Amino acid sequence: MSSIMIVGFPAQGHVAPLLAVAENFVERGDDVRFITGAMFAERVAATGATYVPVHPDADFDDRPLSELFPERAALKGAKAVAFDIGQVFAKPAKPQYETIMAALAAHPADVVIADVASLGAGFLLGHPPSSRPPLIMCGVIPLPIESRDTAPYGMGLRPARVMNRGRNAILAAISRRILRQAFGAINGFHRQVHGVDMPFSFMDWGRHAEAIVQLTVTSFEYTMSDAPPNLHFIGPLCATGSQAPLPEWWSDLDGTRPVVHVTQGTVANTDYGQAIEPTLRALADEDVLVVVSTGGRPVETLPPLPANARAAIFLPYDELLPRTSVYVTNGGYGGVQYALRYGVPIVATGGKEDKPEVGARVAWSGVGRRIKTEKPTPKAMRREVLAVLNDPCYRGASDRVAADMAAAPGFAGLADIVDRLTGRTAPSTSETAQH
Repeated sequence: MSSIMIVGFPAQGHVAPLLAVAENFVERGDDVRFITGAMFAERVAATGATYVPVHPDADFDDRPLSELFPERAALKGAKAVAFDIGQVFAKPAKPQYETIMAALAAHPADVVIADVASLGAGFLLGHPPSSRPPLIMCGVIPLPIESRDTAPYGMGLRPARVMNRGRNAILAAISRRILRQAFGAINGFHRQVHGVDMPFSFMDWGRHAEAIVQLTVTSFEYTMSDAPPNLHFIGPLCATGSQAPLPEWWSDLDGTRPVVHVTQGTVANTDYGQAIEPTLRALADEDVLVVVSTGGRPVETLPPLPANARAAIFLPYDELLPRTSVYVTNGGYGGVQYALRYGVPIVATGGKEDKPEVGARVAWSGVGRRIKTEKPTPKAMRREVLAVLNDPCYRGASDRVAADMAAAPGFAGLADIVDRLTGRTAPSTSETAQH
């Protein structure tokens, strides 16, 4: 039995996949503690893990960042990334680190697993490996590490077909200037803890951890010729399937019409103009069935539903997705991975946080189409949904990613890495990091 500490940035998209990690380790008999925000305490306890509250100065509630920080609304690209790094990730880093250290002092751990946004966990790398547990960065968002083959994270730019590395070098120089103040704040907190600047960038701390475990497959992630040897792709992890009841209209999903499912997740679902409303308006006269999930809000908050639309607060995805022809989303990474497990092609709208990076990978991998704006017009939405619905190349690409996911090791891959780092199993000569 291993003692495992999980650290999750207190946001739905970061904590949800780590809950699946916790649940699986508890099930195999490990001692699991989970540090995150107060709003996830009950969900952590439901996995069987021990909940450890993060310091209040490192906690957030469940409002979207645009509501927590209204001044962020007008920012895009690198400027939005700079704001997030400075306000959302840098400021909580020291109190989060102090929570981790106090928990380790009270009860040592054999390994620490943290998502990339948990910068306090990254601060553990300031200690010699001999005086800290092995650290695993768990990739719950598109892979953010720096590479000569990719544009700076947050810009939502796919690798260019011509002069890609030259373009990326120029963009990286621009990005460093824009992010200078944000990284300065991180260095200030790191100096308070360790007496020196952080020796690598916020986005790159995973390269210096013992492992990066990315919760997708290589066919959905950009190829990096300089990928680190500690990078592993294990496929998405899902907790116990959705227990949402079947709605009374479920029999309408009888296969006579293609099903277009649209959702904005459970956090960014207060403004239906991002995906749900334009999809309803775009497809009102089409021979399809539009299925809406509000992600927790009352169905009555939706705009008027056309005759070919059905709605529920939550839906059983393991029943719905095999019946779905197109998945329309505002770009949540977890939802996209879930849909791709079933080979469902995607239409992703734009947005903030990691959503531009998700949409760019949807287009790059061929599994769907991307609308760059956060609030697309019904005309644009109709064009993109019908393109994905009517062109079999998107379903073919999604099926290939689904096959890769089915062949990926999943939790067993993560457990094997943990056991090797804790000395419980010997390394296998057949495994290599997947780039």
